[in-house]
Amino acid sequence: MDAIARVRQFNRTVTERIGALDDGYLSRGRPLGQSRLLWEIGASGDGGAQLRELRERLELDSGYLSRQLRALEADGLVRVETSPDDTRVRVARLTPAGVAERAELDRSSDALVGGILDPLTDRQRERLLAAMDEVGRLMTASAVEVRTVDPADPAARASVAAYFTELASRFDIGFDPARTRPTPDDEFREPNGTFLVAFLHGDPVGCVGLKLHGDEPAEVKRLWVASSTRGLGLGARLLREIEAAAAGLGVAAVRLDTNRTLTEAIAMYRSHGYVEIPDFNGEPYADFWFEKRLG
Repeated sequence: MDAIARVRQFNRTVTERIGALDDGYLSRGRPLGQSRLLWEIGASGDGGAQLRELRERLELDSGYLSRQLRALEADGLVRVETSPDDTRVRVARLTPAGVAERAELDRSSDALVGGILDPLTDRQRERLLAAMDEVGRLMTASAVEVRTVDPADPAARASVAAYFTELASRFDIGFDPARTRPTPDDEFREPNGTFLVAFLHGDPVGCVGLKLHGDEPAEVKRLWVASSTRGLGLGARLLREIEAAAAGLGVAAVRLDTNRTLTEAIAMYRSHGYVEIPDFNGEPYADFWFEKRLG
């Protein structure tokens, strides 16, 4: 079978095995979507879950979310109200009945999982769990969306701030943004360059910028991946995406610099065809300089 057919077959097997096709998921009288929503609201704690965050986390249409919340409200399980801190924000909280129902969902879910694992041998269980872990990582990786954003966008600002914070914690001499070579916002905007941010469930989890230098090789800057998404191949994906953006802008080669403490980044650059070159920019925090020809 081709890749699409294999994924569809996997989806059919999983949805049937976990009971997602039943109108009353886990015999609780409501479909899986409502049960998952109830669980997520409870996972947000006593402060409740903002509706905007629920939409982004579960990738739900606002109309669908509203209908499901109304159904849960009608059952006395959820209360939706305005946030006391910001009247523009609506928050969903579990009622006492909702807390009890969520606890019952957890008990029923544990029993369902037991029914999946119990018939298997120890070796089969370990194989299944390892495969589930890998599927979870890869499905999360596929959910990451990389977008071109303005460098002054809050998501870009937050990403660069997190990048600088990580450099300060990892460099053996610390890191002071005032000492590094500056890159004003305009240098990350076309026609001077571009800036990409990776999002997972609406949150920025990575970034990379490109700074053009006329006929000279362009410069890759600010490549960062959040610790929460390490191991998903996101760094390599951002590198490929910025190379593609550079090629689309007519760039023939790209350069970058890095510090000796960023060993995983150095290994990634070398494995993706970057070759070491002499210092080309005088960056005070750099120990290595690399270049790659595109095309």
